[in-house]
Amino acid sequence: MVAATNTTSLSALARTLVQQGKLIEQEAEAIQSQANSSAVSFVSQLILSRKMTALDVAQFASHTFGFPLLDLSALDIEHIPDGLLPVKLMQERRVLGLYKRGTRLFVAMSDPTNAQALDEIKFQTSMLVDPVVVEDDKLAKLVEKAGESASDKLDELVGEDVDMDMLEAEGEGGAAAQDESGAGDVDDAPVVKYLQKVLLDAINSGVSDIHFEPFEKFYRIRYRLDGVLYEVAKPPLAIKDKIASRIKVISKLDISEKRIPQDGRMKLVLSKARAIDFRVSTLPTLWGEKIVMRILDPTSAQLGVDALGYEPAQKEALLHAVARPYGMVLVTGPTGSGKTVSLYTCLNILNLPGTNISTAEDPAEINLPGVNQVNVNEKAGLTFAAALRAFLRQDPDVIMVGEIRDLETADISIKAAQTGHMVLSTLHTNDAPTTLTRLMNMGVAPFNIASSVILITAQRLARRLCSHCKKPIDIPKEALLRAGFKEEDLDGTWQPYGHVGCETCKNTGYKGRVGIYQVMPITDEISRIIMKNGTAIDIADQAKIEGVKDLRQSGLLKVKQGLTSLEEVEAVTNE
Repeated sequence: MVAATNTTSLSALARTLVQQGKLIEQEAEAIQSQANSSAVSFVSQLILSRKMTALDVAQFASHTFGFPLLDLSALDIEHIPDGLLPVKLMQERRVLGLYKRGTRLFVAMSDPTNAQALDEIKFQTSMLVDPVVVEDDKLAKLVEKAGESASDKLDELVGEDVDMDMLEAEGEGGAAAQDESGAGDVDDAPVVKYLQKVLLDAINSGVSDIHFEPFEKFYRIRYRLDGVLYEVAKPPLAIKDKIASRIKVISKLDISEKRIPQDGRMKLVLSKARAIDFRVSTLPTLWGEKIVMRILDPTSAQLGVDALGYEPAQKEALLHAVARPYGMVLVTGPTGSGKTVSLYTCLNILNLPGTNISTAEDPAEINLPGVNQVNVNEKAGLTFAAALRAFLRQDPDVIMVGEIRDLETADISIKAAQTGHMVLSTLHTNDAPTTLTRLMNMGVAPFNIASSVILITAQRLARRLCSHCKKPIDIPKEALLRAGFKEEDLDGTWQPYGHVGCETCKNTGYKGRVGIYQVMPITDEISRIIMKNGTAIDIADQAKIEGVKDLRQSGLLKVKQGLTSLEEVEAVTNE
């Protein structure tokens, strides 16, 4: 093993303090490390360490970087214009909007070198940002007061009747609807802005799901980011019914029905060129309706196979399989493992003018132009099996079935694969070998499986280490061997990394996710095992002989590459 080295990434201010002789490098690194661990800024930790006072830091930053210095004790919070910056941004980045002049926004901050904060302010306001240096402790108090003031104003106005015209129902013209109703300035309503902000923050942060959860004494909003739920807000309890009702109206749900779960869709129009769909699910609970919104960003299907995390051999096997004229390719894994994105990536590759593609989904999550997408409707009799039968009369080349749930759907899919069609689908199984035995347990004849299935890929999503703050760590050899590494792997040519946490990754240590895959082509030998009613263990043993990496081995390879941590791989894969 290569010995760990100290690679604490110093902020620009910390580096300048070292260069100017205000701190020695070891002190700066220690303070930066403590700041990362405590999820606070370098300036706050520097002041806590008593190496410098808040005034000393502000004067140094102003003089060194040439930004104006302002004494916040002389500033009345009531005289600061409302709405210059979102409250959440002010609290997270510890910044305060002071005033704007033309296209320039003047912002109070204790660290004017914080590029992430400056970029985020510029992105969210679409204005040029001019930092004004202030003392960190005084800034913290004013930011807290600004947050309380905004919360009080929201509390006072939640009883007003509001609308959400920015959220456009599918198939309806939001602007036209607004003009006809005469609600021209409804966008000024605080609840409207609050909900829009929640949705926009979620989109900008790469969130996959938003949870609106009512309880007896409070109401909370949580985001699922990189597979983990984080609480982001506790808005006033009084707005829970208005938020639920408006979301239901725009999602074409029955606003009067609060006793049973409902499912719908809604759309957030960001610009003429971009709109984000949301899949909406309501659930009656003791204290009101819980709403979960799945963000369906069509750009995720256009990432390309290289961005998904397949190893070169796995990618080659997958592309070779989907390029075949007929056969079945199955993607397996638990809910939230990225199966849908993998399928849509394959469809995107196959989506050519000369190819007729039809999909049956429950529901269609991503709109893919050029692909005939059908939502199954069990109540109306449009099941996966019924849709598949209809597809076969529509001269298809490629068929995608959202999920094989029963024998009827499996039988029709397999017959389609045997009669000259490429069929893509998903199953909920733990790994690739158990997929074949699952089909047998459903009642599919072994010879049908062997003659139709050409490749199975099982997958998981592991959180990707933040490239800005990950650090080398020492892991005992015994722990590495227990995790699945072999003696020959521990040759000292690679270094495991662990998570730290910084502003870029919101102090989680992880940013984004990377796929872990088991890609198993169905070879002649595996087909023979299937024909003999072999078990999943028999199939797995043969796949191992043929060089197929299981999920744990693929995960450990990501650890060697420094993409994720060992603990993350152990959490998402079975040994």
